Amino acid sequence: MHPMLNIAIRAARKAGDHVIKSLEKSQAIEVANKGNDVVTNIDNEAEAIIIDTIRKSYPDHCIIAAESGTIEGKDKECQWIIDPVDGTKNFVRGYPHYAISVALRMRGRTEVAAVYDPARNELFTATRGAGAQLNSQRIRSSQPRDLTGTTLATGLPFAAKQHSESFIKIQSALFVECDDMRMSGCAALDLCYLAAGRVDGVFRLGLKPWEIAAGELIAREAGAICADFTGNTNHLVTGNIVAGNARVVKPLLSKIREHGSEALAK
Repeated sequence: MHPMLNIAIRAARKAGDHVIKSLEKSQAIEVANKGNDVVTNIDNEAEAIIIDTIRKSYPDHCIIAAESGTIEGKDKECQWIIDPVDGTKNFVRGYPHYAISVALRMRGRTEVAAVYDPARNELFTATRGAGAQLNSQRIRSSQPRDLTGTTLATGLPFAAKQHSESFIKIQSALFVECDDMRMSGCAALDLCYLAAGRVDGVFRLGLKPWEIAAGELIAREAGAICADFTGNTNHLVTGNIVAGNARVVKPLLSKIREHGSEALAK
């Protein structure tokens, strides 16, 4: 196992254990608004655990964290991207669908990823070029021939409401061709569920890098294609992602181009 994946797993599990334990004293969970989202004291505490775990082994690495922002390090070639609780709104409401997301990028490429769902004790991992796993068992994405019979994962663009009209048009056009859709409220798990064959495609917009980085490597290593809305691989920057096999991604992009605004094509 890649030594840095060991650290990612250790950090994700420690943070996940803290998040689950916090539910034993739910009255101590403090919720605050954060733009169009919410944040809790548990998010901040879990993030501190992840950062501390990384820093103990790699004190010179850079870190981009959902709550703390950018933490510069001497080694500019290594950058950890972390989300202590992806799906905070679910967590706050007692909806057991959220995850801890930890990824490492080296020289601009994501090398290792760990996404931990503490409610189900499911650990999704990947190392670039070595495949993806769920609880140490190899996983592969599904291979549908087209959108017929597929289940797609998506989410309302609450952080990019200026695109709400485009989103509804795209969703309506896709719904005519697919079988069903899921809106789970956790982008990292959407991508991991794609990797595990639980859904057949993903299209999300208005995401942050820490919501994408780990999950997209896991999806790619399980055989999926990941792209932005122009068909390029700039999804970490644009925050827009489509993922699935080629026969799913192609019609997804086609519907996005047909029904999306010009702003989505940038």
